[in-house]
Amino acid sequence: MHWGPQSNRKSVKMAILPTNYDYTSKDTTSLDARMVDLILSIFPDYPVTAYNNAGNLFRELFSFMGDVLSLYSNKQSREMFWSTFRQRKSAIRLGKLTTYELSGATAATADVTVTISNGPLGDDLVIPAETIVRTSNITDSIRGEVQAAVTITAGNTTGTLSWEHSLSKSATFTSNGNANQEFFLAEGPYIDDSAVVTTSLGTWTEVTNFLNSDANDLDYIIRVDQNDKATIRTGDNQNGIIPSGTITVAYKTGGGASGSVAANSLIVIEGTFADLSGNPAILTVTNPVAATPGDDRESIGTARVNGPATLTALTRSVARTDFEVHALNVSGVARALMVTSNEISMDENAGYLYIVPVGGGTASTALLTSVETAVTVTYPCTTTFTVTARTAAYLDVDVTCHIWIKTGYAASVVKTAVELALTEFFEPLVSRERLGPDGETLEVGEANPNVDFGYNYKDEDDLPAGEINWSDVQNTVRDVAGVRKVGAGETEFTLNGQRDDVQISNHQFPRLGTVTIYDGNTGLQL
Repeated sequence: MHWGPQSNRKSVKMAILPTNYDYTSKDTTSLDARMVDLILSIFPDYPVTAYNNAGNLFRELFSFMGDVLSLYSNKQSREMFWSTFRQRKSAIRLGKLTTYELSGATAATADVTVTISNGPLGDDLVIPAETIVRTSNITDSIRGEVQAAVTITAGNTTGTLSWEHSLSKSATFTSNGNANQEFFLAEGPYIDDSAVVTTSLGTWTEVTNFLNSDANDLDYIIRVDQNDKATIRTGDNQNGIIPSGTITVAYKTGGGASGSVAANSLIVIEGTFADLSGNPAILTVTNPVAATPGDDRESIGTARVNGPATLTALTRSVARTDFEVHALNVSGVARALMVTSNEISMDENAGYLYIVPVGGGTASTALLTSVETAVTVTYPCTTTFTVTARTAAYLDVDVTCHIWIKTGYAASVVKTAVELALTEFFEPLVSRERLGPDGETLEVGEANPNVDFGYNYKDEDDLPAGEINWSDVQNTVRDVAGVRKVGAGETEFTLNGQRDDVQISNHQFPRLGTVTIYDGNTGLQL
């Protein structure tokens, strides 16, 4: 059998990476090695190293394509599970299986004082709803709308506007008469529960699903995709009526933590204004008090915890996360971690449930007893498994930094701000304001994403990384108002004496130790 002429030219092949002979792998080199062995087992004289051989070209192409297909297959498999997914659309898809929906952004609100600079005017001045009030910067200003019209009566010069970090949108659709119609709202990010759907039949009602909808109910469901764009779906004349004619949808976009502006930041009102007699009005605005904070949409990390909780930890404590979920439901518990012999060195059929109390520090005996009762009595575990609640094993992180201070800032003020920023970085919980069921403002605590038990610091393969990032702490100091720069020398920014990441064990929880701050110009301690 003739395989074609061998090349007479000698060439040197430089190996970038060693050949992988691990046949359980599916990368290019291991796939190619298997194909070469297979070919040689049948055709011992086959010139597998000939560069001008078409068969070898195809062999390498097949190996490369096998590598690529394996990569995409593995990624697709990873997106199928709560514990490993990385794309928001995967969380949305998984949530549909359990009726769990990721929450969207919420809008910040503020009371804005408006003043007629050339007033008082001779007649009433009406500032309409949906008037834009924004911050002064043009390219990336924080823009929001007045929520209700405000009238400043003749002879007066001031009023108060109710401002929200959102923009009103409207879309009109025409029904085609089919069942299960969908209407896509092109503007985003959509603010949850803001849609108002109307037709000639009246105003429609948003429902979670159509299971309880009758044939004549004006019900619709709404789904938000990974890009925060919403789609409205109507019924089929059995579960929810089919709309006819024109469908009008009013909704809002915006929201997020960026709208949580400081006091006296909303200083621009857009548009021209005149009183009812046509007299022009010159308006100035400001918000005397900082805005009530808004929140960003639910993160993938939070969804990875909250999503499975809708199915797990229902009546018993079985899986590792069951113990954590039930412990977190005990009043006074801020953070919890369940470890067994899989995570640390300890006896089989036993577990330690490490507890960080609200405010940090040592968990009281009463709190630990309540936790043990929750996971052994209220939500019992198996009789062959022994669980012990323990106070968290803390890893103190000492921070030493040299900072250079911006012109116009007092060193003592900047020092205090740096200490506060570091304290907030290491707090187990962060405080959020949310509306209660009766419209009241509630202070709630949420897990601070900056700090966690060592086991939960994961790398790209979702394995414990065992380290607290030095750069995260350094960025916290660098971003403090008044800090011009942070020292770049070997000893000018250290964690526990080292300019490096801090190693942390699976069961440990980081907390702030001593903070030592030096003036970069003088070298003296602040």
